[in-house]
Amino acid sequence: MAKARDLSPALQDEIARHMLAFVGDEGSVYRFTPEEEAEPDESRVAEARGACATDAEIRALRAKLGL
Repeated sequence: MAKARDLSPALQDEIARHMLAFVGDEGSVYRFTPEEEAEPDESRVAEARGACATDAEIRALRAKLGL
């Protein structure tokens, strides 16, 4: 899974489609319209702004919540 996170979003989607097809659940895969594809992803916009939490911040929050 860690290596998959380093792949492009398009490649991650392709892998997910293959996995769902393999387990027989390909009907549940949502396909974006061209308009939806063109919209900026909120997480990518946040990342570009530098508004994402660091690994250390995530670990601290998880520890605080007892996770």
